[in-house]
Amino acid sequence: MSSAAPAEWKGPASNKTFLGHPVGLFVLFFTEMWERFSYYGMRGLLKLYMVNYLFITVRQTLQGKQYDGVGNPDEVIGWSFIRSFLPTIEPAQLQQCVAGKVKTLTAGDASMAVDVAQNIATQMCNVEPNASLLYGLYTGLVYLTPVFGGLMADKYLGQKKAVYLGAIIMALGQFVLFGADNLFFIGLLLIIAGNGFFKPNIATQVGSLYPPGDSRRDGAFTIFYMGVNLGAFICNFVCGTLAAVYGWRYGFLSAGVGMCIGLVVQLFGQKFLAPDTRQRREAGEAGKAAAPKQPLTRDEWKRVGALVALCVLNIVFWAVYEQQGNTMQTWADEKSAWPDWASSTWFQSANPFFIFIFAPFLDRFWAMQNKKGTEPSSVVKMAIGCLVLGGSFIVMVIGARLVGDGVGSLFWPVFCTLLLTIGELYLSPVGLSLVTKVAPVRIVSLMMGTWYLSSFFGNLLSGYIGQYYTTMSGEAFFFLLMVLGMGAGVAIWLFNKPLKNAMQPSPAPQGASAVSGLSPQ
Repeated sequence: MSSAAPAEWKGPASNKTFLGHPVGLFVLFFTEMWERFSYYGMRGLLKLYMVNYLFITVRQTLQGKQYDGVGNPDEVIGWSFIRSFLPTIEPAQLQQCVAGKVKTLTAGDASMAVDVAQNIATQMCNVEPNASLLYGLYTGLVYLTPVFGGLMADKYLGQKKAVYLGAIIMALGQFVLFGADNLFFIGLLLIIAGNGFFKPNIATQVGSLYPPGDSRRDGAFTIFYMGVNLGAFICNFVCGTLAAVYGWRYGFLSAGVGMCIGLVVQLFGQKFLAPDTRQRREAGEAGKAAAPKQPLTRDEWKRVGALVALCVLNIVFWAVYEQQGNTMQTWADEKSAWPDWASSTWFQSANPFFIFIFAPFLDRFWAMQNKKGTEPSSVVKMAIGCLVLGGSFIVMVIGARLVGDGVGSLFWPVFCTLLLTIGELYLSPVGLSLVTKVAPVRIVSLMMGTWYLSSFFGNLLSGYIGQYYTTMSGEAFFFLLMVLGMGAGVAIWLFNKPLKNAMQPSPAPQGASAVSGLSPQ
């Protein structure tokens, strides 16, 4: 985040280019790729690790394999304290959950005795709703801390130092998870804090590579966006496979190593990056004669209010969307038939894979609509995104009915994710673009922070919603997600006209393509 623009743009010291872009873009591409490798690799393991290993006494030492280990959850520092604030599952709901888990456990391991399965299932059913809450809290805080990390970078550190600091702290968090089960919550806190420094300050450096008005900027963010999803795609094949073959801790180790590789790339690519805000201030190129601050005009306040309202409606989208790493991952692990050589955490690679396919297609599709004068407004696109997201869970409603208490085809969660990804592309990058176009220039960073806050609250809500996965039937739970997603879409659609009126009076700057010109989630 940058609170002040420099009086004169100064690019990177090196003029070298690759594929028509500064080499610094590819330095940032690989830095972000490895950071997302680290984050998503760990996230794909997180809930399964809590439910199948950390917070039960009979443990699954290899992800997705037999329950052949023992442990004591009370040895996890902070668990007894945190558990005192978490809700308990009702006896009738617990009994229903246990019955289903016993069937799944004995079907997956014919040699398992029923009493052993009963013991494991009871522990898992007591933990799983709380694991959903903790998952939602963790992924939510990941979107809260960037607000503070961005402000720290603007005022004191600069974007480059903030990225270095964030990468080091995140890698340390992953290594803590690798080294000691009992330091689980300390590891999470380190990753949350490190992400706050890293996330808002890596994409900012992409924009600083290009002078104002440079037409290459849109394409640059397209390339950067693909780096994000490349990291998210490959991480599960590495981290998930290591967790399944050698044990959970090696999945976390590989995530930490990935973060270290990203840090090394950033360090060695330093000369290809442009000066950040702190370096420009120190060189006397920015802020010497800053104009006096002016209060927001009535027109600007209307635009701020419209964006805040849109961010509030956006919370529901993220609450439903984030189930893919929560309850959808649980379904992929327990209710989907995987080959012996595959890990269920590979499911987390489906979403970035589909982004590779559909992002360029939608970019071209919207360009064709624009030429014909039929391209929907940004707000309508976001409404479509919510409707598609909600509609995607119709697939899971049908799948839950057909699969019942057994194990079914991977088609159901994967096809649901395909549709869900299209919904994401209609909402997430379009919303980011809207913020950069509509927000008053002098508070655009604050408004981008508001966008991230919607993800924070959405992730928290996703944890609470995820609790119902064990207390409702599969059909009912996925129907709930469908209703929430489509309801949010209808609400945004109804707000289209007032939001459009609020945003209309001031001309928006020339912005990026809705898919390509943005820093992704």
